[in-house]
Amino acid sequence: MEARYRKQLLTAAKIIISGALLYFIFNKITIGDVTKVLQRTQPLYLLLALVLFLLSKVLASYRLNLYFHQIQVALSHGSNLKLYLLGMFYNLFLPGGIGGDAYKGYVIKQKFQVKTKKVVAVLLLDRLSGLLLLFIYACILALLLKHELLNRFRLLIGILAFLSVFVFWWINQRFFKNTLSIFWKSFGYSALVQVAQLASVWFILQSLSIAKSTLAYLFIFLISSIVSVIPLTIGGIGSREVTFFYGADLFGLDENTSVGISMVFFLITAFVSLFGIRYHFKKPELTIKKKS
Repeated sequence: MEARYRKQLLTAAKIIISGALLYFIFNKITIGDVTKVLQRTQPLYLLLALVLFLLSKVLASYRLNLYFHQIQVALSHGSNLKLYLLGMFYNLFLPGGIGGDAYKGYVIKQKFQVKTKKVVAVLLLDRLSGLLLLFIYACILALLLKHELLNRFRLLIGILAFLSVFVFWWINQRFFKNTLSIFWKSFGYSALVQVAQLASVWFILQSLSIAKSTLAYLFIFLISSIVSVIPLTIGGIGSREVTFFYGADLFGLDENTSVGISMVFFLITAFVSLFGIRYHFKKPELTIKKKS
């Protein structure tokens, strides 16, 4: 019971923090001005942004399945994608219930009788692999952007980008040797995942008729994605908007437009996550991948 109350308290704290951050942002900007930004959205570009975001999630589910296969959980890609969508739905729409990763871990453990430690390890590595590429792409864009603050740390940024790959490889080699054989393959999937999401955001920019400062907006998006991983809010709500607001201030961009981009990306995320509701009522049947 104590654990249950602790979880409820943590969920309440996340909701409060998300609400407080949104309240803070909408006291800094005018909702009407953000609405004007959203009203100029072009549907075709928005559809392309949606398709690319969905593609990024399909690729991410393939990456996760790579890790599952390393612990002898030979899930079919179709089953894993359904489980992945259900996890997205739980993370965003049922914050007070079981988390998406926790649910995936529980189902895999029960179905395949795998040790909890192994399941937790691959779920963690999957997250870290995605985070690594967010960081690397952020470093690349930081090197391409011309800004006084970034100019001071160009050498350090370049060193950190290369060092991050080595550190992650060392973590795999030292603590997760059973996944080392797929290190570069998972790295490749992560690279494709983040490219698809960057392309999705680029189309969001096009849908809002934003032709200038695209690199700056993409950089802010990557930083906001890293910040949203910190488990202080519900699905990154609030933290992403705050990052876009202050990122716009740093690069001399329009704050209303910047927050509008964040909101469109959230709506796309929510729309795709909502597909997982089907598997909440009818739990996906986990099938084994057939050997070729």
